[in-house]
Amino acid sequence: MMHHDKSATTIAALAALTVLLGGCFGGKSIGPSDGPPANPEVNPWNVPEPVPKYEPRSKYGNPESYVVAGRRYYVRDTAESYRERGGASWYGSKFHGRRTSSGEPFDMYKMTAAHRTLPIPSYVRVRNLENDRSIIVRVNDRGPFHSERIIDLSWVAAVRLGLDQQGSARVEVESITPSAGTQAVDLEPIEPARPLPATPEPAPAVPPPAPTPRPVPINPVQPGELSYLQVGAFGDLENAERMAQRLRNEGFPQVHVRTANVRGQIVHRVLAGPFVNERDRSSARNVLASRGYETFVIRDTQTP
Repeated sequence: MMHHDKSATTIAALAALTVLLGGCFGGKSIGPSDGPPANPEVNPWNVPEPVPKYEPRSKYGNPESYVVAGRRYYVRDTAESYRERGGASWYGSKFHGRRTSSGEPFDMYKMTAAHRTLPIPSYVRVRNLENDRSIIVRVNDRGPFHSERIIDLSWVAAVRLGLDQQGSARVEVESITPSAGTQAVDLEPIEPARPLPATPEPAPAVPPPAPTPRPVPINPVQPGELSYLQVGAFGDLENAERMAQRLRNEGFPQVHVRTANVRGQIVHRVLAGPFVNERDRSSARNVLASRGYETFVIRDTQTP
């Protein structure tokens, strides 16, 4: 019996040590020494939400249980059916680049979160009960270890949820659990965006006997082909509509939200366009870039 107790103590100590090595416990939430980036590298509203997909449990950060500050926490076998209301806070520049409990470096510019008991990684929808904003984040860290809070968000996620200024808010957290075999939706640009040429491309010579040659448009698009600028991609339709409306208010009337179901995953893309040539598309892209929007060129044969 004594040998059993000693083994249990050893296992608990090892479990706690594993988690402690995987993250920085005890003070991840925003505090006097933490804060937003001094010179943000990205526009928080341009960061795409993660698209939930099936992922196996991480090698790190998933002990059966662990102890922090004298309290034992039990990691859930699954995130399925998890739903809880409580406080949320965030962490930022102080922990940027440090190792999370999953072994991944913490990136305050990604839509991630820390949770005490959900399996790592997990996907959850977080709704701010004070302003009704909602986002999807990927849980890859452990925390917060404060009784009044149930989740800690990255700085970007906090901005998107509207709690970066006050530091905390009451939220609802609900799990999203894709089935095994579900893959992520590929949101990479179909064709890299190219800068506007310094001079127009010469029109190809028109063969005789045409009496009056007509110039050919730059980068002509074949009938049925259109191109768009993807300004954002969201798992939540309300967030996509919010960005689209903001773009319209900024003077971009041709903005659409296209919803696609790809391998069982719903993605809402915010698209500007369509454009029929590279000149018009590049001009719009330069204007969007001047206002802090990063865009990708998307070619499609469908009209939103």
